[in-house]
Amino acid sequence: MSKIDPSLFSGKPSARADEVCPKCGEALQLRHGKHGAFLGCSAYPDCDYMRPLRVIEHDEDVEKPLEGSACPLCGHTLAIRKGRYGLFIGCSHYPACHYVADLNDQGNSDPACPACSKGRLVARTSRYGKRFYACDAYPGCRYILNDKPVAQTCPECGFGILAERKGRLYCPNKGCGYQQ
Repeated sequence: MSKIDPSLFSGKPSARADEVCPKCGEALQLRHGKHGAFLGCSAYPDCDYMRPLRVIEHDEDVEKPLEGSACPLCGHTLAIRKGRYGLFIGCSHYPACHYVADLNDQGNSDPACPACSKGRLVARTSRYGKRFYACDAYPGCRYILNDKPVAQTCPECGFGILAERKGRLYCPNKGCGYQQ
């Protein structure tokens, strides 16, 4: 007796034999797309019914509730959650409340943008998880900085901010070589 299920290697991948399409009544087949596996109707061009294999639950993303904290919008408990770009703080009452706070935000004031003097340099996260600082007056101002800005003026050139890298301060202005 073989331990290998022959249905795994058949020419037509299919779902369970008892599952039928709710739109047209044809059998559902296991299909693969760029976002993973799903069940699709076997009469595809005529019927476009599909459903994911796994039902996504919002409660499985909750990592740890933060006791003693309340959502400023709805009053429910805040929780450390896992999302597409890593960990973040969000409301535990998610579908009804969409409050999100940054996990790395320590509540310090953001320095003014040296390029436009209208916006402030706020921390952002790229789609690859890298941290950078950009002007919040985007798209009017496109100033960006990879290192953490410090609200001090450069003593040599008078640039509006200094940047911190590996515990040392330097001037991010091109042409100025100030380091502290």
